[in-house]
Amino acid sequence: MTERNVRVDSMERRAVEDQDVEIVERKGIGHPDSLCDGIAESVSRALSNLYLDRVGKVLHYNTDETQLAAGTAEPAFGGGEVIEPIHVLIVGRATRRYDGQTLPVDTVALDAARDYLNEHVPELEFGTDVVVDVRLGEGSGDLQEVFGEDGATVPMANDTSFGVGHAPLTETEQIVLDAERHLNGPYAADHPELGADVKIMGKREGDHVDLTVAAAMIDSYVPDMEAYRAAVDRVRETVETVARERTDRSVSVQVNTADDYDEGAIYLTTTGTSAEQGDDGSVGRGNRANGLITPNRPMSMEATSGKNPVNHIGKIYNLLSTEIAESVVAEVDGIRDLQVRLLSQIGRPIDQPHVADAMVVTEEDVDLADIAPDVASIVDRELANVTTVTRRTIDGELSTF
Repeated sequence: MTERNVRVDSMERRAVEDQDVEIVERKGIGHPDSLCDGIAESVSRALSNLYLDRVGKVLHYNTDETQLAAGTAEPAFGGGEVIEPIHVLIVGRATRRYDGQTLPVDTVALDAARDYLNEHVPELEFGTDVVVDVRLGEGSGDLQEVFGEDGATVPMANDTSFGVGHAPLTETEQIVLDAERHLNGPYAADHPELGADVKIMGKREGDHVDLTVAAAMIDSYVPDMEAYRAAVDRVRETVETVARERTDRSVSVQVNTADDYDEGAIYLTTTGTSAEQGDDGSVGRGNRANGLITPNRPMSMEATSGKNPVNHIGKIYNLLSTEIAESVVAEVDGIRDLQVRLLSQIGRPIDQPHVADAMVVTEEDVDLADIAPDVASIVDRELANVTTVTRRTIDGELSTF
């Protein structure tokens, strides 16, 4: 067995669930930052599959600099119009030629972006409401060499960076995550007036959870102000139901708090996203790899979406640290709170981090010394299987935002 630098220590703070104030945010799939994350990751998977199909292995690429420049729209009850299109620029690096072959990188990237937008923001007309351009340059030679270690069983890290994960989710974290996914899933399927741009901010003070929801409404499904107000009420009631199924704490929900009904200033859109109305977006400015923004916990500033899944630590270690934390909590009793930090060193095998650090808050009757060996063993096991993250990411089994 490989000797790895795994540390297990006590966390010098209370569990987040026990802290007086907790803040949690999730930007929904239609938020401009999330659109960039989703497009970048969709392009990433498409390029991986292109390389696997054509040359039998994933070549060097990254698409994690994708940007969105907002458009302009004039929404109106019953249906408005987009005046200036949204512009998406797919930026990064990709291998265009290999072993005598020229690879259709730009075409694959455009197809992936179109398919993603058509699935998640169907009100956006591709090519008119949203225009996508591709600017993928060639990678730097030194990083390509680190990437392409032919014959290596475990790839070498392409950067000195770190990933952070935690478990278990607090009640507030679970509520925020589940509420957005429910709204953009089963609820939206039955209520087409709700756009994909749903953002939820959760605040817990003591034993009271306060949820602020921003929910874009699609004008073609909203004939008048009465229908809009009814749609807002339905969203509020739905989020309240989701929250109360997951906590015994008191809950309050407010939706579209900037609305001014007397002035007619409401969150009405033509396409279901604020990207049509001046809200720009970038990869990595939204949800972390576990789907949440959690200021009560350590987070990596690395963008997870769009990075190659073979050796880019900004992707692999953020996904893996979350999975390690979840595995430890599922298999080891007595853990109240756990955070995992994985630090790489460029050129070092990705299964041998510079340090793997597990910080634990135990239940009151549990001594860390009694469970530390089990925690370390699980961390070691998951690191030994790090390469499975690559295949599961390419197959779309792991969410990056």
